Amino acid sequence: MHPVDLEPSLIAPGMYTSRRLRVRLDVAGVICLHIVLLYMLPATLIVPNLTFAGRPALLLALALFAWWMLARLSAPLLMVGPQPLRWACLLYLSSILLSYMAGQLRGLPTLEANAQNFTLLITFEFLGLVLMAADGIANWERLRRVLRVFVWAAAFMAVIGLIQSLFEYDIAQRLVIPGLELKSDLADFQKRGDGLFRVAGTAIHYIEFSTVLAMAVPFGLHFARFAPLKRHRRMFAVLTLIIAAAVPVAISRTGVLALVVAMGVMFVAAWNWRARYNMALISVAVLGAITVLRPGLLGTLKAMFLWADADPSITGRTDDYELVGHWFSQRPWLGRGPGTLIPDLYIILDNQWLMTLITCGIIGVAALAIFHFTCIGLATIALRRSVTEEDRHLCAALISSQVVAILVGATFDSFSFTTFAFTLALMSGLCGAVWRFTHPTRLIRTSTVKRLLE
Repeated sequence: MHPVDLEPSLIAPGMYTSRRLRVRLDVAGVICLHIVLLYMLPATLIVPNLTFAGRPALLLALALFAWWMLARLSAPLLMVGPQPLRWACLLYLSSILLSYMAGQLRGLPTLEANAQNFTLLITFEFLGLVLMAADGIANWERLRRVLRVFVWAAAFMAVIGLIQSLFEYDIAQRLVIPGLELKSDLADFQKRGDGLFRVAGTAIHYIEFSTVLAMAVPFGLHFARFAPLKRHRRMFAVLTLIIAAAVPVAISRTGVLALVVAMGVMFVAAWNWRARYNMALISVAVLGAITVLRPGLLGTLKAMFLWADADPSITGRTDDYELVGHWFSQRPWLGRGPGTLIPDLYIILDNQWLMTLITCGIIGVAALAIFHFTCIGLATIALRRSVTEEDRHLCAALISSQVVAILVGATFDSFSFTTFAFTLALMSGLCGAVWRFTHPTRLIRTSTVKRLLE
């Protein structure tokens, strides 16, 4: 039991409540449901007659945004004290709204206007998850429950990807729930290498699949080390091996790079030399298993890095730079409008930072960078405040997710893929939560959003 969880919460002058109060439904429970819907249902499965913003998980995130707004407007709902992440979210939302108005003022064709509206809706859903994760999770116990569900859901997605890769059978097509519809076809098995093909699990793209799994690996390792029971530690060790083994089957440079970066952050910020040695041995074992199960996979990945200069996907990215400069010179500060660089009308720009530069301008790029660095700063402060190795390890895992997001933003248009974007939203919100839990002022660290059902 984390000692901070035993502290009471001040809900009114002279009135306190337990932070460990058992309730029917709280913020952590809703976020756990969101994770299950996000990872265990195909990304193209939506509520009928809606856009991709109508994914069940995203609609739930929109409800979280409404819940957070109600909590902010009602004083008795316990959400007191500062939260730096709120200011970063406000700045990011302001940049989107300013770019939205700039797009409207320049005059938009119907497709671009619809894309702007879609992006604005996705932004509210994104911020709903960020803010409720930061302000609404009541204690360390509930935060760890959310992360355990996240690891299990990532392992489920990894198993789907491994089945697709080993048996060339798309089991994701069987995950359609009555009452929902597929907005578009699932990702096909794209050939790459000698007898190999790329898979996407329940995600919409191969790069997205590998990247979100890479972000999950540090959290799987966290519970493999710090779960209270031995059988739980073994169970999470197996889940983590499954997740890590599924990353390369997407045959994506970005996914492999994301995994290396995530492990690099943990190596520097969280592990002692014994842990580093153990992770090195486990990595060798995983590589050996991949070699046996998928012969030629590691060679294909090696060739992708060694011969990257001759890869059409790399040259295609660099060829776009001239067009990026042209569009940027036209509207440098606020951009063309969020979401208006539609691939079917213009180009597929595999770079989120350049995409933000074109659509939201310099102000949008600055706001996004401030958002990332605020999350890193909050998790770093929490790491330094933490007194246990377990808490420090968890904070380092949150830092790794932000570093991965910053890096992969330069290799694909990450915010165009909702599974990745909302995984990032969850990790960002948890950065604010650990900052709050480790704050020296009890009133701030026990502040939370009132439970939905008691």
